[in-house]
Amino acid sequence: MNPNPPLAARQEETVASPTARFLEMLAPKLAATEEVFIQHLESDVPFIGQASEYLFAGGGKRMRPAMLLLSARLLERDSDEEVTYAAVVELIHTATLIHDDIIDHATLRRGQTTVNMLWGNSLTVLLGDWLYTTAMQMALKHDNLEVIRRLCDATLKMTEGELLSLQRLGAIDLTVDEYFDIIERKTAQLFAASCFIPSLMKPERPDAGELLERYGRALGTCFQLVDDLLDFTASENELGKPVLSDLKEGKLTLPLILLLPRIDADRRQLIETVLEDGNFGRVSREEILELVSSEGTLEEVQTMAEKFAEDARQELSFFPPSEARDALEFAPDFVLQRRS
Repeated sequence: MNPNPPLAARQEETVASPTARFLEMLAPKLAATEEVFIQHLESDVPFIGQASEYLFAGGGKRMRPAMLLLSARLLERDSDEEVTYAAVVELIHTATLIHDDIIDHATLRRGQTTVNMLWGNSLTVLLGDWLYTTAMQMALKHDNLEVIRRLCDATLKMTEGELLSLQRLGAIDLTVDEYFDIIERKTAQLFAASCFIPSLMKPERPDAGELLERYGRALGTCFQLVDDLLDFTASENELGKPVLSDLKEGKLTLPLILLLPRIDADRRQLIETVLEDGNFGRVSREEILELVSSEGTLEEVQTMAEKFAEDARQELSFFPPSEARDALEFAPDFVLQRRS
């Protein structure tokens, strides 16, 4: 199996740039993480090996393992334990993406055909289950019950978030509070767990876990807000999937939730039509993009993302200066600047 290089190897940055320093620090541990989860994707069931190889060849940002590894370094942890847990959170994340693609009837992810489109929903849902179970089996290696408990809690919350999202699929009256409740569960929880877990490996500073968990939750929220913005502002080539995929799938994201109370019935009907049809046959993508751009809600969501980024950075002020702290302080900027 030869997946695309992790986040560290796919950037074109000068050595002096903050991004390059951030990625250079992560490179050895991320490479080790890649090796660990590749080793654990082997199976005597041919489909699992074939589908896993295809899946991980598509690459990925590896943000969650990166945050776990940096948090471990901040707490001066240096062993194979954090590498194992970094691989675990990436496997959990990958399993959720597989299940999401089935639910959303997605055809593209990261620019390649989704696993469910190639092998069908029945096999793919079981692949997701296999990845979840493999992740938990990997986590047992170090016999840390508290880590297992935290991973299970995050996975339960993510599942609850997906259930809440599905129950409100196509709902034109989704509120801001509902939206944030859903993304806190679906996205922020795994970021929070990734940052928190190193504090359980060798507990020393009582407040470290709480600070890092709050950091991860704020960073994860920022990540999701940027993700929602990119659905409106990035190109299909950058996204690796069609623009406005969320709306087509019946999901109202924050730019539209903020927009709806401000527009008249005729313009509101444009959004309702796409939600009802599940396609852009009667209303074009261009009409929706023009509508959203006209009311300033994209700028508002960007401001919110920047606020969550700053909230994340503030949690790190209680730690002594170090390279790891610098890297974690830069991570929110990395999230804000991303285009995919």
